[in-house]
Amino acid sequence: MRVLAFDTSTEVLSVALGAPIHGEHRVWAHSGEGGVQASHTLIATVQDLLRQAGLRLQDVDAIGFGAGPGAFTGLRTACAVAQGLALGAGLRVVPVPSLLALAEEARFHQQCAARGPDLTVMSLLDARMGEVYAAAYAWRAGQWDTLRPPCLISPAQAASWLSDMPADTVVAGNALTAYPEVVGGRNSLALPAIGPTAQAIVRLAPAMLAAGLAVDAADALPLYVRDKVAQTTLEREAAARAKRDA
Repeated sequence: MRVLAFDTSTEVLSVALGAPIHGEHRVWAHSGEGGVQASHTLIATVQDLLRQAGLRLQDVDAIGFGAGPGAFTGLRTACAVAQGLALGAGLRVVPVPSLLALAEEARFHQQCAARGPDLTVMSLLDARMGEVYAAAYAWRAGQWDTLRPPCLISPAQAASWLSDMPADTVVAGNALTAYPEVVGGRNSLALPAIGPTAQAIVRLAPAMLAAGLAVDAADALPLYVRDKVAQTTLEREAAARAKRDA
């Protein structure tokens, strides 16, 4: 299956194209600066990967994108580009939760490969404003099961989640850099440098397509979770007072 994928939910722009070439499945990938820069470089990067693979956009079977949660600007960029490309080429779109893509990327980490066929991953992305985007997944019998769907919680709540999960749970994502206390003294494998990638989306998309999770381009939507971009000045002051009084 030929899958074009990209994720701009974090500060990293990740783009990948997976396709069978001469009987071998190959992946062309690019990683670069995300954020505002992603809106300027994403389409050009897609075109460059298609040229490298010798394919046209019409040759692709589906477009997968990191739907979120994550940075608002990045989510809007990825969704809009996925919609535009898919509409023009008559393709289906696979919105992939960025926290699931993060878990899938963690699964391929060398320290996870030695843990056997089963894996439990808690995915955490820094949501700013003293909160984290969190989800938990279990890899069993060659597929992912959602233990806790993506949501917005405090670092303390994330630590409470983790205390109820298996001792060998893998905790991955950049929220660990901002909030190392989530893991605390537990023996969990912590992977703060792991993030959602387009390569992970390429791997996830075929099973999601088979499960009927693809949508028409016009129906593709970001998964925001948080419905506010930033706190007001009064909210920030109230939060600071509460922290001082705690």
